Amino acid sequence: MKRYNDEKRKIMTRFRSLALAVCLSAASVTGCGKDSAEEAAEFLAEDVENSVPDRDRDDFTGVTEGQMSHTSASGMAALSEQFTERDLSGEYDAAEAEEIVLSTEDVEITAEGIYLLRGTLSDNMIIVDADKNAKIQLVFDGVEIHNALGAAVYVKQADKVFITLADGSENSLTSGSFSSAEDDNIDGVIFAKSDLTINGTGSLTVSSTEGHGIVSKDDLKITGGAVTVTAAKQGLSGKDSVRICGGTIQIISGKDGIHGENGEDAEKGYVYIADGIIRITSDGDGISAGSVFQADGGTVDVIAGGGSGNRTTVADSGGDTVSAKGIKASAELIINQMTLTVDSQDDAIHCDGDILVHGGSLALATGDDGIHADGRVAVTGGDIHISDSYEGIEGKYVEISGGNIRLYASDDGLNAAGETGGPEDVLYIRISGGMLFVHAEGDGLDSNGDLTVTGGEVYVSGSENGANGALDYDGNGQITGGIVAALGNSAMAMNFGETSTQGSLLITTAVHPAGTEVVLKNSSGEELAAYVSESAFNSIVISCPQLELGGTYTVTAGEESQEVTFSDSLIYGSGFGMGGFRHGGMWGRPENLPEGERPENLPEGRPEMPEGERPENLPEGRPEM
Repeated sequence: MKRYNDEKRKIMTRFRSLALAVCLSAASVTGCGKDSAEEAAEFLAEDVENSVPDRDRDDFTGVTEGQMSHTSASGMAALSEQFTERDLSGEYDAAEAEEIVLSTEDVEITAEGIYLLRGTLSDNMIIVDADKNAKIQLVFDGVEIHNALGAAVYVKQADKVFITLADGSENSLTSGSFSSAEDDNIDGVIFAKSDLTINGTGSLTVSSTEGHGIVSKDDLKITGGAVTVTAAKQGLSGKDSVRICGGTIQIISGKDGIHGENGEDAEKGYVYIADGIIRITSDGDGISAGSVFQADGGTVDVIAGGGSGNRTTVADSGGDTVSAKGIKASAELIINQMTLTVDSQDDAIHCDGDILVHGGSLALATGDDGIHADGRVAVTGGDIHISDSYEGIEGKYVEISGGNIRLYASDDGLNAAGETGGPEDVLYIRISGGMLFVHAEGDGLDSNGDLTVTGGEVYVSGSENGANGALDYDGNGQITGGIVAALGNSAMAMNFGETSTQGSLLITTAVHPAGTEVVLKNSSGEELAAYVSESAFNSIVISCPQLELGGTYTVTAGEESQEVTFSDSLIYGSGFGMGGFRHGGMWGRPENLPEGERPENLPEGRPEMPEGERPENLPEGRPEM
C-alpha cells in the first residue's frame, strides 16, 4: 500500500491548496454553460462524446439568481449557493500536484492537496482517509481501475473530494461484488462518505455489475466532463443532494437513474439541475428526489421502466409494482427551465406535494399520468406536449396561467381529484392564461369540484363515448374571460353556469367526423373563434369575450350552420344530452330539474379505475399530430 501522509508533504499540500484557492479567486470561473441545440440533438441520437467544450459562466442561459422568483420557500437556493467556484472550475496546476502512478497496490491518500493520477490498477482501490476538514482534488489523467472485490474509489473521510477529469483524458472504473466496511455497505464504484464533485473536461466511464455507480453520503455534484454510468442499482446517488451544472451524462441503471434521499432530514435528499445534457435509461425512476426537485436548465432525456408501451407489464406479470416514473419528488417539483423528454411506464412527472412548471420544453409519453401531483399543479409557462397518457394533468388543484399545452389522454385530459381536507377544501381547475389543446377519450376537463376560466385559450376534442363530456364539473362552472371551444358527445355535455359573466353557448348537432372545423361568427360575419376537432362530435360548447346579451351568432360545423341568439341569458343551452336549443341554461342541467338533482337513469359518472390501470379495449396509440 502506498501512503502519502508525512508531515512535510502535508505542509506542502496545504500551501499548494492555498495557492490554488488564490489562483481560482482571480480566474474566470468555467462551467454551467449551455451547449448548442445541435450538440444536444447529437447527444440524444448518438453515444456520449468523450470530450466537453469549455464553458464560461456567461454562457449559462438558464434561470439566473434574480429570475428565480417562482421558486417557493421550500425550493432550492440560488445558483451561487449550489456550487462553489472550485466546483465549477475543473482546473488544477499540474506543477503543484503530487503525481501518483497506479501499479499493483491500494493507494491511500491522507493529506489535503492535489493529486495527479495515471495508470492501471487491478483488484485494488484508491482510498481517501484524511482529516475531516481536508479538501482533496484527485485529477484523473488516464486512470483505469478494475476491482472485482469492491469499490474503485473509496472516500473514507474528508471534507470535500474533487475528481477532476483532465482535458482529453479517458478514465475507466469498474467494480464487481461489494462488501461491508465498518458501519457502511461500500456498494458503489465510487463511494464517498464526504461531499463529492466531478468536474473537468475529460471522460469517465463507471461500470458496476452488482451495486451502484457513483455514491456520496453527503452532496454529489457534477459540473463537467463526459460521464457514462452503467449500474445494476442506482446510477448516481447523493444522500443529502445531487446537483448537476454541466457535462454530458449517460446513465443505464437497474434501479433509479439519479437518486437523492435522506431519511434523517426531510429537507435534504433533493435533486437540482442547472445545466448539462443528461440521458437516462432506468428500470426504476429516471430521477427520484426525497424532498425537492428543481430544474433551472439542462437537457434531460429519460426512458423509465421500458417506456409508455410497457404500461401493463408489471400488472400482468403479477409481480410487485416497481416505481418507474420519469421524474419523482416527495415534497415539491419545480421546473423553471429545462428541455425534458420522458417516455415512462409510470407517471412522467410525479410529486407527492406540488408541481410548479414555469418554463422549459417538456415532451412526455407515459403509461399513466403525464403530470401528477397529490397537491397542486401550476403551469405558468413553457411548452408541454403530452403525446400519450392515461390522464394528462392531474392534481387536487390544477392551475393553468400560461404556457402552450397539448395533450392526449386515454382517460381525462385535466383532472382535479383527490382527498380533501373538509367542506371548505374545494377541488378545482382554474385556467387564466396560456393555450391548452386537449384530446381525451374520457372527460376533457374534469373537476370533482369547481371549473373556472378567466382567460387563455382552451380547445377540447372530447370523447366519442356518451359516458364522458368535453366539460365535466361537480361544483361551480364559471367563465369570465378567455376562449373555450369544447367538442364532444352530447349525452353528457355540460355548459358553464349562470354565475358566468361571459357568454357561452352549447348546441347539439349532427355527428361530425374528426377533422371538422367549427367556426363562430357574429351577425356581421366576423369570425370570433374557430377550431378543427381531432375526434368525432355532436356537441359544441363555445365561449369568447365578444358574446353579448341580445347578440345573434352563427355556429358552423362542416356544412351545418345554426343561428343562436342570447335573448335572456349569457348562457345558451344547458346540456346533459337533452337536445334542442334551451335558452338560459341551468348550470349544465336540463330545464325544470330541481337544484342539485340529475335526470333519471343517467349513469353517475364513469367507473373509477384503480391507480395505474387502463380501461379495457382502449386503443394503445394516439392520433398523429
